[in-house]
Amino acid sequence: METYLQQIWQGLLDTGWLEAVAVVAGIASVWYSRRANVLVYPVGLVNTVIYIWLSLEGQLYGEASVNLYYTVVSLYGWFVWTRKDEQKKTILQIRYSTGREWGWQIGFFLLCFVLIFACLAWLKKGFAPGAIPWADALASASAYTGMWLMARKKVESWYWWILTDMVSVPLYTVKGYAFTGLYYLILLFMAVSGLLEWQRKALRTSHD
Repeated sequence: METYLQQIWQGLLDTGWLEAVAVVAGIASVWYSRRANVLVYPVGLVNTVIYIWLSLEGQLYGEASVNLYYTVVSLYGWFVWTRKDEQKKTILQIRYSTGREWGWQIGFFLLCFVLIFACLAWLKKGFAPGAIPWADALASASAYTGMWLMARKKVESWYWWILTDMVSVPLYTVKGYAFTGLYYLILLFMAVSGLLEWQRKALRTSHD
């Protein structure tokens, strides 16, 4: 534990301004998402664009693909979250997934995991010896799933974010991004809070 804390402290000291900006933007975007505020998307785009660069530098190719995916889905989410009906009421409301949607998201996660793991295992052999295929694929696949579900305002998106954060804390710390590892630890607690908040909002929506 002491070694881990020392690693984080050293990582904080070594943190570049680019990573610091990404972390602050990421925390702000999760705070906005917890409140179901559309600002989650423009603020989140600052975070994702920077982390594409940082992930490529650290040979975290799965995470780089995730942040590219975040960027694209953020633009989609920004659009659908701002759509309103004729009464100027937001069309998309926070809701729980149906049984069929649960099956779809689990299948989507497994497909992403297998494909990303296979690609990373191949890259590790010839191009990226520092890659950690299983962990990178797990964090990436769960993030792919969570991001899409958040764009559709599904409560279950937070379960996938929690899984992503749990895996990303040690993953980034091992790769030398201790500040980012701490960032994901903060996001983990925020994701639990976000889950509880969206559960309350979904309950109110179902009663309207």
